[in-house]
Amino acid sequence: MNEIRKILVGVDGSEGSLSALRWALDEARLRHDVVDVIHTWHVTYYPDATGMASCPDDVLRESAAAVLADVMAAVAADIGEVSVTSHVEQGPGAQTLIDASHSADLLVVGRRGHGGFLSLVMGSVAQQVAAHAHCPVVVVAGH
Repeated sequence: MNEIRKILVGVDGSEGSLSALRWALDEARLRHDVVDVIHTWHVTYYPDATGMASCPDDVLRESAAAVLADVMAAVAADIGEVSVTSHVEQGPGAQTLIDASHSADLLVVGRRGHGGFLSLVMGSVAQQVAAHAHCPVVVVAGH
């Protein structure tokens, strides 16, 4: 009996994460695996007149859902017959993916996301999951 295998993909809406998702879809098609797409969000603090305030959770959750919807729309033509699930998780990107990697057979991320340090060869999330994931990791360089 064939075991269903899962490819986990972390996305942030960047071109790098779209390349990673497309790579994962191609790989899933070859392996007959399922793809699980995760976008994360976490509480962001910003300075206000009283000190540091956070953006309301519902606003962040809705924004994250919109990013994920845009990602899935961007790759809709690439999905074909691949079984794909997608969801939003609350938490820091790297740690959330590392935790989710316990139940994955492969974790795929883009080399760089929306991070602010353009001179880095590899972004912080890619570095952290490559070092700490509980399954093999593929870091996709993109175009």
